[in-house]
Amino acid sequence: MNDPSQQRYLVTVGEVLAVLAASDTGPLAVGSDLRLGLAGAESNVAVGVSRLGGSATWIGRVSDDALGNLILRELRAEGVTTVAARDRAPTSLLLRERRTATHSRTRYYRTHTAGARLSADDIPEDLVAGAAVLHITGITPALGEGPAGAVTRAVDIAVDAGVPVSLDINFRSLLWNEREARCTLLPLLRRSDLVFAGPHEARLMVPDADGPEELAKRICELGPAGAVIKLGAEGAYALLDGREHRQPAVPVTLHDSVGAGDAFAAGYLAELLAGERPEKRLRTAALLGAFAVSTTGDWEGLPRRGELDLLDHYDDIVR
Repeated sequence: MNDPSQQRYLVTVGEVLAVLAASDTGPLAVGSDLRLGLAGAESNVAVGVSRLGGSATWIGRVSDDALGNLILRELRAEGVTTVAARDRAPTSLLLRERRTATHSRTRYYRTHTAGARLSADDIPEDLVAGAAVLHITGITPALGEGPAGAVTRAVDIAVDAGVPVSLDINFRSLLWNEREARCTLLPLLRRSDLVFAGPHEARLMVPDADGPEELAKRICELGPAGAVIKLGAEGAYALLDGREHRQPAVPVTLHDSVGAGDAFAAGYLAELLAGERPEKRLRTAALLGAFAVSTTGDWEGLPRRGELDLLDHYDDIVR
């Protein structure tokens, strides 16, 4: 397991859910096969960073049940340092239905769960203050007053300690509406150093802007030194310390788009921790996004560093 006391590390705060994902296409029915997995935007990023050789710590609250044990065991097996209070409330659940070959439906069951009971008291000050980067998303503040307070507390500590804050807007319409999201996330964005967003997510923050160049510029005018606009199959546009960067997508066959944004952020942040230049950060981010969409699961298909050139190989089989 990576020891955050021995190297530069990323710290992140959030919830991990148990995932029940349908294996077959069509409506759920008696006898449907469901695959058990784990997912969480922040933990996905932590795993992605760890697989690339970086040090990552995840802070959260997990149930004192079999699923809570599974969450901790899997994250630790991936080299992620876990700082998690145990709770008697149940583990949050995500049910994913493959309604057609190209469309899936997601339902959340996360009210009165362990993750929703995360609070500011769960945030260890020394750990956050000693990090190289604090990564947060717009999902955890949507879970309620306690989780929102935990994220704000982490940002308070990071800003006071001079730790850069990375924010992925990660808007989820099933958790809150656009007005609520903007009201809560805008103050966090103003205190962040780096922002990741899709075009729609960026427009939630700067509603009178359009186009990746203008969206990034307007976001940076609010305070962040960098903004990365994720454009899916068109790659990404980044404005970093006043300089423009364009990153094309890595061509792959689309299999499952779930987790692509988290993978992109993980690739970028892993290279940031390693001290790499923006061009390499964005290239690795695009590679991890490509791995995510061409494999199954939220994080399971993410690569180790030695596999990063796999998608550039001239043959489908590496012999």
